[in-house]
Amino acid sequence: MISKGEVSNDFRKQVLGYGLTTAEIVYRRPDHHWLLQTYVWQDYDMFPDFPALKDFLTFLGDNTRWSAVRSYRAHSKLIKPAELNAIDGVIRLH
Repeated sequence: MISKGEVSNDFRKQVLGYGLTTAEIVYRRPDHHWLLQTYVWQDYDMFPDFPALKDFLTFLGDNTRWSAVRSYRAHSKLIKPAELNAIDGVIRLH
């Protein structure tokens, strides 16, 4: 729980340049190799190296006997610079 006046760890990460990363991992289990399964992972991570995602995939590889078929990633920085536009010679914040 965050007390009044404190900032969440997620917000701190965003200020440091982390972005929300979502990965869909399609994999096969060794006991049912004919069956494809999907796992969705989401966390704040750094583009383009994705150290948190790599750590998670390493953990899975070390502790399970799954085999990845493919993975998809999406990354978005949620805190971005403000967009300023001049409208009729007046700069307005949008």
